Amino acid sequence: QQLSKLATVDGLTNIANRYYFDDFLTREWQLARREQFSLAVILCDLDYFKLYNDRFGHQQGDTCLQQVAQALLNAVQRPTDLVARYGGEEFAVILPRTSANNALVVAEKMRQQIKTLSLTHPDSSVGDYVSLSIGISAVVPCSKYTKKQLLVTADQALYQAKKQGRDRAIVKLLD
Repeated sequence: QQLSKLATVDGLTNIANRYYFDDFLTREWQLARREQFSLAVILCDLDYFKLYNDRFGHQQGDTCLQQVAQALLNAVQRPTDLVARYGGEEFAVILPRTSANNALVVAEKMRQQIKTLSLTHPDSSVGDYVSLSIGISAVVPCSKYTKKQLLVTADQALYQAKKQGRDRAIVKLLD
């Protein structure tokens, strides 16, 4: 049981890790394809987190990541949804049976939860506090698409959110 937890839970934030995210996405993709329901993915990145770490140090940076992880969990409320640490300051969310529009509602709730934390970030050019840029994509899986395309599209939306000024959520659908 301990070994299973180590393999699937991020040690710092205590939420799902990247390995578990990938595994969960594969299972949900297959289920959504079989049952023909929409599957949404949200990718988010803390804005200017390197500057936050540079100013406050890695210990404070770790505390920030832990608080953000908890805030994201609070925003995503269904037991079927998954919040995971995707990379350094990147988080990812899988929302089964969720349209792009409903995923946007969840993403905005996530952004508000981060704002509520009021974590001071004097070096951010977005504002005075830690903020989140978010990319969203959703699709009803079929032979035309792959789960990799879903992730790439969400990542493109995240890049667009950063390019448009950060601290925002952008939806991009698969072509």
